[in-house]
Amino acid sequence: MAPDPPARPRPRVVADVPSGDEGFEDLLQVLGEQLGEATRSADPRGRRKLKNVTFEYEPDQTAVHDMAGDAGYSLASNWFTQLLAQLSVANSITKSQLCVFLYVAGGQQHGTGVTPYTQQEITDGLNKLAAQKNGKRITRSTVNRAIKALVGYRWIEQLGNGMIQLNVRLWFQGNSTAQHAVLEQIAAQHDRDPEAFPHGIGPDSQQEEQGLDLTQHPPYDIGRRIG
Repeated sequence: MAPDPPARPRPRVVADVPSGDEGFEDLLQVLGEQLGEATRSADPRGRRKLKNVTFEYEPDQTAVHDMAGDAGYSLASNWFTQLLAQLSVANSITKSQLCVFLYVAGGQQHGTGVTPYTQQEITDGLNKLAAQKNGKRITRSTVNRAIKALVGYRWIEQLGNGMIQLNVRLWFQGNSTAQHAVLEQIAAQHDRDPEAFPHGIGPDSQQEEQGLDLTQHPPYDIGRRIG
């Protein structure tokens, strides 16, 4: 008659498990003891030893943002968002500069910070609602002047062939990995100059005190914010 198989060890019951890390460590200890006893019972000579215990956690499910429209969404610097409002109230930027920047920022390609708009496409896009209402429209020459001012503020950079590089430290569509890749590319193009684009963000807050009329003669290359 074949001998009876060895009896399986009974699991230990942990009563009144403490809360926090202490309770978790007790559970791990009990689990390790049970697994160790199980391996010894499988091999009565006790030569097999428990080597490792691995726990896998299921990642938390995140909800999808509910954004209006079908163009996705971008991340914006809170500091810069408030600065836009302050500059507008102080008449330190023109309406055309603000509108051109917002339109360019909303049209960037995902993960690149680049907007593939010509000046004519920006003009036509900004005039879309005005054309429906037969109202006042922005001209291409005004768009051209606004872009030059925004380049001076280091909010954007012209790449040629109708491509505009947005300052991705201000506004970016994509995750942080893609943003840092774009910043590295920009830094290499500017020889890693800490004073160059996308740093030194303007316009300078002292312009209003100096009595400069930015509506007619916006100064270029006047950035002061570094970092």
